[in-house]
Amino acid sequence: MRYLKEIYRFIRHLFQSRTLIFALIKNDFKKQYLGSYLGLAWAFIQPMMFMLVIWGVFELGFRAGNTASGVPFVVWLLAGMVPWLFFSDAIRAGADAVTSNAFLVKKVAFRVGILPLVNIGSSILIHLGLVFFLLVVLLSHGFMPSVYWLQLPFYMLLTVLFTVGLSWTTSAIRVFIKDVASIIAVFLQMGFWLTPIFWSPDLVPQKYQYLIKLNPAYYIVTGYRDSFVSQVWFWEKPMWSAYYLTITILALLLGALIFKRLRPHFGDVL
Repeated sequence: MRYLKEIYRFIRHLFQSRTLIFALIKNDFKKQYLGSYLGLAWAFIQPMMFMLVIWGVFELGFRAGNTASGVPFVVWLLAGMVPWLFFSDAIRAGADAVTSNAFLVKKVAFRVGILPLVNIGSSILIHLGLVFFLLVVLLSHGFMPSVYWLQLPFYMLLTVLFTVGLSWTTSAIRVFIKDVASIIAVFLQMGFWLTPIFWSPDLVPQKYQYLIKLNPAYYIVTGYRDSFVSQVWFWEKPMWSAYYLTITILALLLGALIFKRLRPHFGDVL
């Protein structure tokens, strides 16, 4: 109960500090591309070029055509890649939140707990641009706007909450153990292939499918596909929605506990 109260106070602090947070997100976003000729455009060019290459490979090279459900493969593919890029980028950015903002950590009056949200905020800006690109692809393939698209904020919010909780843990530990960044990179590389982005979960025998669904990224990826392609509401999958909400809450509680315990020692190491 004590940690729930702390999370409530933290959320209230976020609302009160929203102007500062938006300013930090803007500065962090600009800082990543400062000095390059194309500037902020690189934030969208890099992931979009990656998706265009995949589009070309499967649409022209392998001629994948349609999926078993009749959906164009490129639509199905991009609907899974866009949330994965958001999920993975948010985890990477969140893990660097403390070490990349050491000058703020040493300020006595600054609440360091907002730093993961600031770094993740930069990923949200890029994600919104990629979602717009996805919508263009959907419209070009005859997918008209649907009420199911309104689920997008729900899945985005869940992704942010889960990655914030995870980032409190990873960013705090990374101050003391530099290998955390490399460990995260390995897990994300494995997660990319273990999440049904390029392949359909129907390929896995029914009795083993629950193992795939334990992956948090699975819920987000399939949620985006349910919203844009399959037209399925999140409450039509109550068990897995409850599972993801549970691990999100656990990630927030555990992350808050670890971050609070390690926070007093950040200044000594940084």
